Amino acid sequence: MPDAVMLFAAGFGTRMGALTADRPKPLIEVAGRALLDHALDLAEAHGPLRKVVNAHYRAEQIEMHLAGRDVAVSIEEPDILDTGGGLRNALPLLGAGPVFTMNSDAVWAGPNPLALLQAAWDPARMEALLMTVPLENALGHGGTGDFTRAPDGRLQRGPGQVYGGIQIIKTDLLADIEAEKFSLNLLWDMMLQRETLFGLPYTGRWCDVGHPGGIPLAESLLAGADV
Repeated sequence: MPDAVMLFAAGFGTRMGALTADRPKPLIEVAGRALLDHALDLAEAHGPLRKVVNAHYRAEQIEMHLAGRDVAVSIEEPDILDTGGGLRNALPLLGAGPVFTMNSDAVWAGPNPLALLQAAWDPARMEALLMTVPLENALGHGGTGDFTRAPDGRLQRGPGQVYGGIQIIKTDLLADIEAEKFSLNLLWDMMLQRETLFGLPYTGRWCDVGHPGGIPLAESLLAGADV
């Protein structure tokens, strides 16, 4: 079972426009608390995990925000490494074995997604288990979804389920990628070929807070409003 979690907080947050001119997106507040803290709440509620946050854009603000807390910071410099490269760069802090990874620009309302993933994790069949969100439960998301899910849980690219930004993933295949900067999509493509990429539909509701319009939606969701 995973005993560490990687929280992605290094990006430039360009979809947020002026809101990220002077701060990184994970420090934008929703309902009075930073997005990063909402994500850390889920990790801490799940139980004892080694927690690692990566940082690049205005990294000093991320470090200051986390000062004195039991969270390691993986600084990416001089260049940002994207999600796959960032995960590999943080492996000395995360340790061996499968890990949780979390995007910090979403808000969840319902069961703890980390607990649901751990309960469904089958390392004999899976190299990654993604928390997906049915379109009807995804707020602030304008697309048609990222994956289709077979009855046995295996994923393929296509419309239907949104990737919610939380997963359990084995890190072994990272060693086979030569590029320094790359997306986790490259790792998923390798797993799709091996038929080891699985998804678990979320039973609660989820809000994309990667753009300014997601902030009031997320605050209404957290307040229990019918949005």
